[in-house]
Amino acid sequence: MIELVDVCKSFDKSEALKHINLSIKEGETLAIIGGSGSGKSTLLRLLIGLIRPTSGQILVRGRDVASLSEEEWDKLRLRMGMVFQYSALFDSMTVGDNVAFGLREHTDKSEAEISRIVQEKLALVGLEGVEQMMPNELSGGMKKRVGLARAIACEPSVIFYDEPSSGLDPIMTARIDELIVNTQRKLGVTSVVVTHDMASACRIADRIAMIYEGELIAVDTVEKFKQINDDRVQAFFRTLSIAEKEGAA
Repeated sequence: MIELVDVCKSFDKSEALKHINLSIKEGETLAIIGGSGSGKSTLLRLLIGLIRPTSGQILVRGRDVASLSEEEWDKLRLRMGMVFQYSALFDSMTVGDNVAFGLREHTDKSEAEISRIVQEKLALVGLEGVEQMMPNELSGGMKKRVGLARAIACEPSVIFYDEPSSGLDPIMTARIDELIVNTQRKLGVTSVVVTHDMASACRIADRIAMIYEGELIAVDTVEKFKQINDDRVQAFFRTLSIAEKEGAA
């Protein structure tokens, strides 16, 4: 579905990404991991067109999107869903209006149809009957679920998640991971999850890609990824082992 070909991104004299080559398969869940400042967030911003590569190609279904106009990108983004790190809900709107926002902005559906879709998507994420609640009445986990309901309201073919477990306790993180997996299975969407949480990546991903200091150093299935003999990769798994021991204590 998406292919990056020798993609580089620089900010002034700083190289944020260096010669990235990566294919994202249709229908898979790809977790992009890396430490703070590794370049994974820059990669996500490139994939959704918020910034443009310094060089290289980004192909979506074979079309090079790096040089699209902003108007063309707006049309392309209608086929993309985005779940933000801190949910990014509109505080002045009800839950229902938040989920309906994209439908009202970008479609000509009737209010009755929009209401039906809102109820359907909220039910899909386990939040029936909360349409009239305000964001400040929701827990952190509920806000993440509303953010996902909004992301899938326009029936995207790919969903991007930016640090979906950020700020959540381990139990709620596991629930959000389960929700990501179930959403992919029910809707058949392609999912790209940017995270620093190795345990989460292992639970949700078909494949894991690791960015380190702007370079893509490893891409593989979860089981094969665990066997990669690279100190930088294994350092992430050591943090996973520590977290598992703490959880069992």
